[in-house]
Amino acid sequence: MSSSNRQTILIVDDSEMNRSILVDMLEGEYEMLEAGDGLQAVGLLQNHSTEIALMLLDIVMPNMDGFGVLEVMNRRHWIESVPVVMISAESNTSRIDQAYEMGITDFISRPFDAQIVHRRVKNTLLLYAKQKDLEALVAEQIYEKQQSSALMVDILSHIVEFRNGESGLHVLHVRTLTELLLRRLVQKTDQYHISKDDIAAMSMASALHDIGKISIDEKILNKPGKLTAEEFAVMKTHSLIGAQMLESLNMYHAEKVVKMAYDICRWHHERYDGRGYPDGLKGDEIPISAQTVALADVYDALTSKRVYKPPFTHEKAVEMIVNGECGTFNPLLLSCLEDISGDIAREMEPKEFEGPSQAELSDMIQNLSQHKELSASSRTLQLLEHERMKYSFFAAMSKEVQFEYTILPSMVSLNSWGAKWLGVDEIIMEPFENKNLMGLLDEQDWQTIMEMLEDTSPEHPYVTYECRLRHNDKWRWFRFIMQTVWEGEEPPQMTGCIGKAVDIHDMRTNLESLERMASYDGLTDLLNLNSARKQIEARMKAHPDSNYALAFFDLDHFKDANNTYGHAFGNHVLAHVAELLRQNVRGMDIAARVGGDEFIIFLEYQQELEAVIRRIYRSISGGDFQGFTVSMSMGVATTEMVEPVFTDLLKAADQALYAVKQSGRGRFQFYDGALQSLKPTRGNYADQSLSPIESKEDGKAES
Repeated sequence: MSSSNRQTILIVDDSEMNRSILVDMLEGEYEMLEAGDGLQAVGLLQNHSTEIALMLLDIVMPNMDGFGVLEVMNRRHWIESVPVVMISAESNTSRIDQAYEMGITDFISRPFDAQIVHRRVKNTLLLYAKQKDLEALVAEQIYEKQQSSALMVDILSHIVEFRNGESGLHVLHVRTLTELLLRRLVQKTDQYHISKDDIAAMSMASALHDIGKISIDEKILNKPGKLTAEEFAVMKTHSLIGAQMLESLNMYHAEKVVKMAYDICRWHHERYDGRGYPDGLKGDEIPISAQTVALADVYDALTSKRVYKPPFTHEKAVEMIVNGECGTFNPLLLSCLEDISGDIAREMEPKEFEGPSQAELSDMIQNLSQHKELSASSRTLQLLEHERMKYSFFAAMSKEVQFEYTILPSMVSLNSWGAKWLGVDEIIMEPFENKNLMGLLDEQDWQTIMEMLEDTSPEHPYVTYECRLRHNDKWRWFRFIMQTVWEGEEPPQMTGCIGKAVDIHDMRTNLESLERMASYDGLTDLLNLNSARKQIEARMKAHPDSNYALAFFDLDHFKDANNTYGHAFGNHVLAHVAELLRQNVRGMDIAARVGGDEFIIFLEYQQELEAVIRRIYRSISGGDFQGFTVSMSMGVATTEMVEPVFTDLLKAADQALYAVKQSGRGRFQFYDGALQSLKPTRGNYADQSLSPIESKEDGKAES
């Protein structure tokens, strides 16, 4: 093959004269290959199918005719990447129709007209290039939609995890292990009739297994000790509550993922021997999706650190599950767990989302190309035009700005809706000199996008970028999804890009709101305990040599405020205290509401800590709020007396607070070794002697 970057055309004809005529017509623009019969053509395709851009194929030839070549091309899938234009003097319409049915793109009759040959060749090459662009774009959009759906499910699930004091990886681990177990299960048996789509849906739905916990009191969710019978009864309601939440989604009730999520939410605490809850199902009365998530849930609870136990090793966790120490599970699933045991640790490692791989996109494109409506035929142009119109309609409905940029000539084309919405022309020549177009983005964003496009390659042509876009003199957040277009072979040249811009302003706003709800107390707008703990632990880990103090205080006689003036008044008192707290701590300090009338302050200090604590104490305590005297008792622990571990600091500060209450309230006290034997006021740190497999729910290591 030639090293030229021109496209290569294979001419297959038993007449040397015909081949010579076609070569004379085309060799000025294309590289030419010749074959005298079908067998020679198949040999050239065998060695050069990825390099041949187009085939001109005769019907009647010795050894193997044109239909034989088409049969081989279909069998080996070459017809999907090498367009075929049939050349013949044949006038029998049935044979021409047969050729179209076997996948040819166009037909040229002899004698040849040079202008017609040029036009048919150019149109066919352009058609296939556009088709590949369309397939790649559709595949990218499918992938983006899947990732967006998974992202929203993960965010909702992690909100529950944040309330539950988990690491945030529990949802990911359960989903990963669910997928691994299901893939192994379908290899072992066809008993459950699980398809690839079912595995994907069940894995995504598994992320919602504990969504009902969003309604459970945080004091129960985050209690380190074993729950009382009454607390356990409340905890068990989360499975039914989660199912009811999903059942109430009337618009999406029929969606596969929602149906599977309902089954998982309701029944992932059922056990194979019928001793689970809420319905006491047993065996395969329990949907296989719920059975699988139940096993994945227990495994991750065992191998993860919890407030009530340390983590177990992988080997110990599998041993405990198989031996029935954590409930009874489907024997087939236990066998699957043992089969995949060697893969779990590697698959559980967090992976950043880097967009679809080339292999994933190739698989999607191959699946798309198998559909008749995407196969090359005489009707393809009409179908592509129909798809273009349909896609433009949906783009207008979904507020998508579609665009195409070409380098030579320098031009931007926009879909009708996008051009109208942006207030620019549909076709813009010399776009970088057009003030209206350039004013849509910040100058730095334009520069970043162009640099990202320049960094692409034919193997990695996709770019995703989020920035603000101006509309009616207001800025809105948009996501740009682009694919660069390349021509030639050695070296390939970028000719432009195609893409779309999707309005994500409301989504970003909603995500920011959800993230804030997960981190802040709704009444006082201070950090909640879980978020404060994460920030404190991160601070101590980043600067382990600094001195830190944690102050733990509650309001004296706060019940009197509620009993005398009502709970609404009590809420106003708490909000008032929170505002005083914000005004009197430094920007680097961490203040949070623990719950009820309890608050914590975490601060870094160098010297004169007592003066700082006294100032904060006096700024809050002793004032009057609408007839109620705000008084507080405070305990303080420092890393000079206690190990720099959040739970140890909080426990020590709580013991100091207890000492204050024992001596009459209304003051602050620092923790020292003499207070170690005192019983904490909250009771959440006293019992650290739980058996490592005891759960806060039902005595089994479940999340």
